[in-house]
Amino acid sequence: MIYLQLFFSFLQIGAFSFGGGYAAMPLIQAEIVDGHQWLTASEFTNLITISQMTPGPIAVNAATFVGTQIAGPVGAVVATLGCILPSCLFVTALAYIYTKYRKLDLLQGALGALRPAVVALIAQAGIDILITAFFRSGAAELIPGNVSVRAIVWFVLGFVLLRKTKLGPVPVMILCGVLEAAASMF
Repeated sequence: MIYLQLFFSFLQIGAFSFGGGYAAMPLIQAEIVDGHQWLTASEFTNLITISQMTPGPIAVNAATFVGTQIAGPVGAVVATLGCILPSCLFVTALAYIYTKYRKLDLLQGALGALRPAVVALIAQAGIDILITAFFRSGAAELIPGNVSVRAIVWFVLGFVLLRKTKLGPVPVMILCGVLEAAASMF
C-alpha cells in the first residue's frame, strides 16, 4: 500500500510541477509534509539541502530521498519512477508528434519562432549569473568595492582557455577553483 501511495504522490508531483525545481517545492511540501506527513518541516528543510547538493532535478532527488526514508530502496525506485513517468510520457508523445509532422510548415514556423525566445531565456540566465558573480551584492551597482575583480579575472581566464585551448569545461573550472583558493590565502 505504501508503494502505491509513494508512486501516486510523486506521479502527481511529476505531472503538475511545471517551472523547475523551485516551482515544485510547494507541491512537494504539500504532498509529503502536509498531506501524508512522511516528513516533518525540519526534515523537509534537510531534503531541500540534500536535493540541492546532489546532481539532478530537485523533484527527482526529493522522490528518491523520500522513497528511501519511507520504504527503503524499493520505495526510492517506486517514488522516482512515479516522478519521472509523466515527463517520459510527455516527451515520448512530443517526439512522436514531431517525427510525424516535422515537415509541416506550421510546425517549422512555430519552432522557428521559439528559437529566439529560447536564446533570450538562456542569455538572461547567463546575465543573471554574471551579475551575481561579478557584483558582491548581486545587483549591478558600480560602487567602489562592490565589483569582484578576481571573479572577472577568472571569467576572462576561463573564457580564453575554453576558446584558445583544447581544455574542456571541467579542467577549466578546476583550474579556476584552485587559483581562487590559492589567491584567497594571500
